Amino acid sequence: MELKYKRILLKVSGEALAADNGFGIDQDMLGAICSSLKQAMDMGVEIAVVVGGGNFWRGRLGKGMDRTTADHMGMMATVINALALADALESRGVPTRVQTAIDMRRIAEPYIRGRAVRHLEKKRVVIFACGTGNPYFTTDTAAALRAAEIDAEAILLAKNVDAVYDSDPKLNSSAVKFDKISFLEVINRQLGVMDSTASTLCMDNNIPVIVFSIKEPDNIIKVLTGNNIGTYIAKEV
Repeated sequence: MELKYKRILLKVSGEALAADNGFGIDQDMLGAICSSLKQAMDMGVEIAVVVGGGNFWRGRLGKGMDRTTADHMGMMATVINALALADALESRGVPTRVQTAIDMRRIAEPYIRGRAVRHLEKKRVVIFACGTGNPYFTTDTAAALRAAEIDAEAILLAKNVDAVYDSDPKLNSSAVKFDKISFLEVINRQLGVMDSTASTLCMDNNIPVIVFSIKEPDNIIKVLTGNNIGTYIAKEV
């Protein structure tokens, strides 16, 4: 199979790792994602991953709490997911490194761009945790930032929905699915695929985003080999 992308950044939301449980880590989903990543590695793809933390904590849930503190708690949640992902990959024989934007050397490497790129070149999966390391920035923005830094060819946005719609398909049965859409339209329509900071960062750096459902982990391979699934978001479509 011919590859469409040679170096990608996969953004996995915390909710995707929780699957239908809504909280914590679903081991079957974790295993399925890691098996697909191993298959992609065997095909020669260089893979970086950014994980969210919404299956444990979201900064906006901290009502009455200082926003910075709440966001720091969310960053800690991403580390839990990153370690679980790394463990599952290593158990499948995939060399993996976790890098954190907040220094915690006893359990992970600090984020260093040059080292991350070197890991990718040596065919190791690199998992980025703690978002950007700053409060008020989402893990989607972290994904856009890291993708730009490591020169990723695309961001694969793995979600619980199968594409981008003009409204929430769970609430509106006649919601219209987009096969392709521009970042500008995503921002102007406030579609909520990624926050506006992440969308602008991708648009300015010309990094396409493919939104697809992680409920079928084989979708990762389908995207990498050029199958048209989900929604393709780019500067110009």
